[in-house]
Amino acid sequence: MIHFTSELGEISVSGAVFSNITGMAATNCFGVKGMAYRSMTDGLVHLLRREAMSKGVSVTYHDDNSVSIELHIIVENGVNLPAVCRSIMNEVRYVVTKNTGVAVRAVDVCVDSMTL
Repeated sequence: MIHFTSELGEISVSGAVFSNITGMAATNCFGVKGMAYRSMTDGLVHLLRREAMSKGVSVTYHDDNSVSIELHIIVENGVNLPAVCRSIMNEVRYVVTKNTGVAVRAVDVCVDSMTL
């Protein structure tokens, strides 16, 4: 959780906020089928529904009030993977910074699966 203090009071931003914003930004990019989650029981990759997409996002907090984000996605078959990943990185960094005011140190995109 990140805390901001000003003369008017204190604001706390939880990890759920970053996860939801990241999930929405990533799934709006071209070629992304959805967020992915690897099950610990069977080891398979599952496509997450909209209400559970935060499971595919991991947020790491740093001492300088910045965050690093790792997200797992499923992409559509036939898309240009480097272009899609670059688009997601730029979009996530922009949307998170715009909506929370927190600097994003790194965005790591893991492509877990492709759909036909």
